[in-house]
Amino acid sequence: MANTLTWSARLTVAPPQRAPRLPGDKLTLPQSALEQLLAAAPLQAVAPNSRVHTTSFDPFNPHTFAAEARARQQIEERQQQLPHPLTFRVVNPQNGRSVYAGIREFSASENEVALSALLRESLGIQDDDFTSEANGETHDAEVGNIDGQPARSGPTVTVHAKQLPKGTYVRLRPLEAGYDPEDWKPLLERHMRDNFTTLTIGELLTVPGTRNESFRFLLDKVYPEGEGICVVDTDLEVDIVALSEEQARETLQKRLERAARAPGTTSGSSVGGVLALEEEVAAQVLPGEYVDYELRDWNRDETLQVELTADDPSICVFASPLGARQRGRPREDMHVWGDFSDQPSKRVKIRPKNVALEGAESLYISAHALTGTESTPSQPLPVKYRLRITANDPEEEQDESEEAHESGDVQCQNCRQWVPQRTLVLHENFCLRNNVFCPRCHNVFQKTSSEWENHWHCPHDSSYGNNVSSKLSHDSIFHNSYGCPDCGARFEGLPSLAQHRTTECPGKLILCQFCHLLVPQKGDSDPDFLDPEVMLSGLTPHELVDGGRTTECHLCGKIIRLRDMNTHLRHHDLERVSRPSPRICLNRNCGRTLGSTGNESLGLCNICFGPLYVDTYDPEGKALRRRIERRYLSQMMTGCGKPWCQNEYCKTGKQKTQSAAGAPASMSVADIMKVTRPLAEAINVQPDVPNTAPFYFCTDETGQHRRKLAEMLFAEGSAAGGKAYGLAWCVAGVEAAGGDLDKAREWLAKWAPAQGETAR
Repeated sequence: MANTLTWSARLTVAPPQRAPRLPGDKLTLPQSALEQLLAAAPLQAVAPNSRVHTTSFDPFNPHTFAAEARARQQIEERQQQLPHPLTFRVVNPQNGRSVYAGIREFSASENEVALSALLRESLGIQDDDFTSEANGETHDAEVGNIDGQPARSGPTVTVHAKQLPKGTYVRLRPLEAGYDPEDWKPLLERHMRDNFTTLTIGELLTVPGTRNESFRFLLDKVYPEGEGICVVDTDLEVDIVALSEEQARETLQKRLERAARAPGTTSGSSVGGVLALEEEVAAQVLPGEYVDYELRDWNRDETLQVELTADDPSICVFASPLGARQRGRPREDMHVWGDFSDQPSKRVKIRPKNVALEGAESLYISAHALTGTESTPSQPLPVKYRLRITANDPEEEQDESEEAHESGDVQCQNCRQWVPQRTLVLHENFCLRNNVFCPRCHNVFQKTSSEWENHWHCPHDSSYGNNVSSKLSHDSIFHNSYGCPDCGARFEGLPSLAQHRTTECPGKLILCQFCHLLVPQKGDSDPDFLDPEVMLSGLTPHELVDGGRTTECHLCGKIIRLRDMNTHLRHHDLERVSRPSPRICLNRNCGRTLGSTGNESLGLCNICFGPLYVDTYDPEGKALRRRIERRYLSQMMTGCGKPWCQNEYCKTGKQKTQSAAGAPASMSVADIMKVTRPLAEAINVQPDVPNTAPFYFCTDETGQHRRKLAEMLFAEGSAAGGKAYGLAWCVAGVEAAGGDLDKAREWLAKWAPAQGETAR
């Protein structure tokens, strides 16, 4: 093709200990390589109808069209563009091997290229090929320096820019028998999608499994035919070469053995499940496997004790909470609490104030049988155990009291036992001849016993045992070096590795409170754990970055960062509980607030006060009181005539309900005056003193309907035993919701303080 990217460079391979951990077929190049690639990129024509504009172009300003046309005239013919994805062919000149790779980033040191472990293996580059600077061989490395920088020691490779065709077909050949497609097929798809840009003929693909296993395949054929293909943005058909007769027979045998050892069978591990407090279960577990349990309900103020008893000391118990910061099942290299001891009874005590329990939804418990350090039979027998979870008083302390003895007893200086003084000589003569006392662990052994012969104490800690297997198991658990599978850091002992993987490991999975996905708590571009903002916020590095996105507050509509939303909502909550109660219309048949209109002194809204308004001078309110009395009299004598009226002090409403203040449906003027005069006299009509007495005027249908809904909400909250709101807030909520009951409930939850609620 005419527009082909042509670029190559001879670079030194960075040592593995100084290079980043690259996945799959990825490599990193120096920054100068990117500049050279951009300079060598082919020129491509820009489409005439392209909608790319300069930053100064304003479509609403006609004066910018001419300047835009001149600017586009200079760039519209041709421009440089790197192909996507950018792929390379890496050649080892020492042995002639080559492999294709995809770029990860341009962050390598100058004149160096960092290769993934797969690329180094495909090129035949071993760790021994790198000159160790710690061995004093840096003097020769300084010879032939360029620009004052020492030349790097190590193998060199040639990197060529090489674009590969999009692949449509790939054929893989299993290198071992016994692979079950149910195990490796989804793992292969995810492994290739996350880690590979290219595939090279003859490449070995190692797919990590979920149980410390791996599946190895040979890349046998690709289409389009050639040395390799690109697997990005393409539909790839994967074909697996059929197994030979011997491999198929071995695969079938392994499946039958796995079915015989399936959870729940007599020769396999138990199933596990949900546990309850004080419930004791009898189960079994195969060496190297786990039986998982879950505790969902317990008193969070009590101390939990997980006790596992078994005759075989190789069985262990682990526990971890299930929460936003802890998502995995407890394992030997990833747990919060655990007991590796060789005692027949394993105990894990979990205090209620342990910070790991904060926000825990449930508690995961796992029983695990360690695999022996010595050779094990091909079909190991399951280990039986009993498991129980109990709750103790957190203040309970188990003090070990001294051994009781009589007043005339003396202590043997050899075995530290208390014996009567009269038999001390006989006891010591026998004890010194047959027993030996260990001054470190204060245990007594027979001199000729195998326990004393194999008795050991660890030089690094206070552990001890009485047989060789316990010593090997202790060293394997506590003093072997283990690497973290997520970040590559190394730790001495499984407990240290487990603590790392459940606390500070960047690859620890968390449930992000902002994106609600299971993600590593620290990405490549996220800040460090010691970053001041991370330490002060209490968020993980991923959550700190992800929480920087903005969203609209559903209460006020402001644009707020996600990580600041809780603080912002607390301000709303403080404003809500501090708001004064709204003033509502004192007409018991009206469901409106006073708002900015209405009569403040009487406490009536503008709808209810309208019939009483006149523009005459009435400083003492006598005329106003007469108008109120006449309105009551008119209501009781003739009625309002409105079909929706339910006013008990109105003839129309009284005829519908047949109940009006204990009076008959038809009343004389004298009887009406006896009922209405006290109502009018109780009202304060002085303009300088607010009125508190209620009114019973007929109102419009909307106001009466809203009042009934508000009273319904008020009674509903009082009877439910939950959040109850005052009647004034219920009236305001119904008014704000326009008479919609569901929206009124939402409004109350957002803006109204509940009865008895104070600012926190």
